Amino acid sequence: MTQHPPSRDRIAALVVTHQRLAKLQPTVTRLLAEDLDAIVVFDNASDDGTVEWLRGLDDPRLHVIAHDRNTGGAGGFDMGLRDIVERLDPDWVLISDDDGRPMPGAVAAFRDMDRDGWDAVGAAVLTPEGQVCEMNRPYRNPFWRLPEFLRTLRAGRRGFHLDDAAYDSDAGTIAVDMASFVGLFLSRRAIRQGGYPDRRLFIYGDDQLYTLRLRRRGLRIGFAPAIRYEHDTTSIAAGTLRLTPIWKVYYMYRNALLAYRVAAGPWFWPLLPLLAVKWRRIAPRYGDESATFRRLLGIAMRDGLRGRLDRTHPEVIAIASGTSPREAESGRSG
Repeated sequence: MTQHPPSRDRIAALVVTHQRLAKLQPTVTRLLAEDLDAIVVFDNASDDGTVEWLRGLDDPRLHVIAHDRNTGGAGGFDMGLRDIVERLDPDWVLISDDDGRPMPGAVAAFRDMDRDGWDAVGAAVLTPEGQVCEMNRPYRNPFWRLPEFLRTLRAGRRGFHLDDAAYDSDAGTIAVDMASFVGLFLSRRAIRQGGYPDRRLFIYGDDQLYTLRLRRRGLRIGFAPAIRYEHDTTSIAAGTLRLTPIWKVYYMYRNALLAYRVAAGPWFWPLLPLLAVKWRRIAPRYGDESATFRRLLGIAMRDGLRGRLDRTHPEVIAIASGTSPREAESGRSG
């Protein structure tokens, strides 16, 4: 009896970019060197030569979606995933920002791992210096898991985020409840049952809300430390949790509040005053922009509590800069 080799999973990569050609170029170069069947770049209305550079590359696997306005990372992931599913229908989609790129052999490590029982798989995301990238550290929701809850009471954030030992490349795959959109492999089943990211979030928190939603629907997310990713981020100033440019504060805290509401459930309202105090204490890190931080934080919390997701990006820029929304619309919006 003739035995046929197992079928090879088809993997497409999705990268969302806006106005960062210098960051995107090494990312696309790395992806083209990996064992991928398709690479889709969703461009959010860049005018820095991004589309021209992409269309000048000679690789049939590369597809470019040139959108006519900036919809943020969330909009790009939503529309880009929809396009990939409709046109390509791969077994898995690897998603990332334009400054997140696979280390050599990352896709091979994914292909070699035992994926049985996993609906999504997150990579170990490191800085270019080889340290754990804090903004991409996965976690196990302490409001769903008693051991993590008890550890969080003692250790705060360290109690529910994976520790450095989990990043040992020889460690096994670990079940998590949240994984970031940098080096995340989504199965066809995950997308079919979990739907698409919420484009209204613009940036930040779309990965938390999406992966928490996957978990609430019974889908399993694994953290695979053998799959290594690099995140060359400049959004957070070195050594601090200070967002630059400052308009990002609005999205960070509005969307974080929405994520806390999903994660904490009935514990959300007792937790809210603690969050408010903790976040307001961050203001001095912003120096001369402390007043702007407080203004953005206040509006972000009000919108988050109301579930308001219709504030436009020009409005957010106007709040941060003190200009009118029309003036912000006509200028560069990051």
